[in-house]
This record gives sequence, C-alpha cells and structure tokens, in this order.
Amino acid sequence: MKRLLTGLLLATAGLTAQAATPAAPAKKPIAIAIHGGAGTISRANLSPEQEKAYHAKLQEALDAGYAVLDKGGRALDAVQAAILVMESSPLFNAGLGAVYNWDGEHELDASIMDGKTLNAGAVAGVKHVKHPILAAYKVMTDSPHVMLAGDGADAFAREEGLEMVDNHYFDTEFRKKALDKAKKAIQGTGYQARNYLAGDYKYGTVGAVALDEDGNLAAATSTGGMTAKRYGRIGDSPVIGAGTYAENGVCAVSATGHGEYFIRLNIAADICARVRYLHKSVKEAADEVIHGRLQKLGGTGGVIVLGADGSITQPFNTEGMYRGFKTRTQNQTLLYGN
Repeated sequence: MKRLLTGLLLATAGLTAQAATPAAPAKKPIAIAIHGGAGTISRANLSPEQEKAYHAKLQEALDAGYAVLDKGGRALDAVQAAILVMESSPLFNAGLGAVYNWDGEHELDASIMDGKTLNAGAVAGVKHVKHPILAAYKVMTDSPHVMLAGDGADAFAREEGLEMVDNHYFDTEFRKKALDKAKKAIQGTGYQARNYLAGDYKYGTVGAVALDEDGNLAAATSTGGMTAKRYGRIGDSPVIGAGTYAENGVCAVSATGHGEYFIRLNIAADICARVRYLHKSVKEAADEVIHGRLQKLGGTGGVIVLGADGSITQPFNTEGMYRGFKTRTQNQTLLYGN
C-alpha cells in the first residue's frame, strides 16, 4: 500500500509539473497580399496557358514577399520584393510590361508608404528607372520629399545608383497593339486628357501590402499608367492617400483602377479612416468605398487591404482582378470575380 501511495504521489506530481509548463507562445501574424490590376478579366479573354502564367507569376511574387516576412524581415522590404517580381514581368502594366503613352513612350509611376512612421515616397512619369518602386523607396528614405516627377525623378534615381535603362526596354508587342487599338478608337473623337476611355485602357497596376511580425504595415503600388495617355497625365498610383496608404494599427491599402476617381475620392486613405474612426473591419470599410462611393460616382477598379490583425480583403467592381495573398496558414492566387 505504501508503495502504491508513493507511486500515485509521484505520478500526480508529474502531471502537476506538466500542467505548469508554459505553452509555447503563438507566432505573431505575418501576411502579404498583392494585386496585378483589375479590369475585363474573364475566362473568355484568357486561354488556359495565360491563366497558368498569371497564377505562376502571382505566386512567385507572393513567395518573394512572404520569404522576407518569414525570416523576420520588414513589411517595407516584403512589398518591394513582391513588386520587383511583377515589374520584371511583361504580364503586368508596371515596369517591363508598362503600357505606351500617346507618343509611343513609357511613363511609369510608383509609391510606397511605411505604416510605422507614416513616411512615404513616390515617383511619377519616370522613363528610365528599371524598377520605379525602388526609386519611390529612395525618395522616401534618402530625400526630404514625398514625390518627384519626370526628368528630375530619373536624375535622382541615377544619382542614387539605381539601374537605368533605355525607354525601349519597356517595349512589348502586346502593349503596342493595345496602343494602336486605343488610338484608332480615339482618332476623330476630339480626345482630351479629361475624357473617359472606354475598355481596358485605364486599368493595370501592381501593388502589395504586408504585415511583419513586429506589427508594422506597409503598402506599395507601381504602374505604367493609362494606355494612350497624354499631356503628362498622372493617375492615383503615386498619390499617397489615393492609390497607396499604410498606418500601423489601422490598415494598408494598394489600389488599381480608373485613377481619376481614386484621386477624387482619396480611396486608400478613406478606407483606413473608416477603420480608424468608425471601427469598421477592413472588409466593411473596403466594401463601402469600392461598392459604394466609387461605384456610385462611376469609378471602376479594386483594392487590396490588410488589417493590423492580419485580416485581408480584396474587393473590386470589375469583372476580375489579378490578386493573391499568403499568411502562415493560407496561400491563394485568384483571377476572376467571385
């Protein structure tokens, strides 16, 4: 009996010690979401081979950004890593795949924002920076400014040691055909910069939002702008608050669509303001803006939004939007509407 009681006491002590052992702390959330543009994206317009190519490139971009976060890296570096992949692909209207302006050249825009400091940088209308998103980051970190444009932005990027290319580097046959089609449709219509362009001429942007393990948010956007644009037209992508916004504890947003409307409605900042002041979820806030204010005004496009808790939403009011997201537990790329 004595031996039995001793055994029971030892066993009980073991169970007590086991129960007292603290559980391993849960890993903090990390997440990245991306988009590659919105517009008339449907199964009727894409072959199975094209679908496969888009899924593969979106996944490559997600993997590049997530790898930074998974190693404990910054959200700021993750969004750049993802966008560099898309700027290097002719599939998207950014970097290598940028559309042509009216004069047959390429004018590129990009922006980035740090949710921790609310610091931001942007470039608009650059023609020779191979990766505009890197130029935007340099403006943020190595200048006292938020936005630089045109020849000055190119000169700044060159002085900062970024890789520069001839404007023809951005040429692609697909985008040239789109320009020819747009000019044919526009000729004789009295086209001015203020006119609305039908079709997909106004769509196409890439963007990324990220949350790192320190709870820092970041957002970034890059684009070739609007096909057949004139007069130095600049859309929402380099405009902080319109196409890009990030604030720790609130949300991070990158937009794509008809930029004039996104500028007028300050879309990215409006979504975060609803989260901050009205305590909306990122889904509620984004839906109200994209399917409410934007659509009511006649604007089209979409956004990717990442909350401070890692929640993700990607609403759009077009047929489709190239998009994807990756977290510790989820990984998905999508093309079409729900």
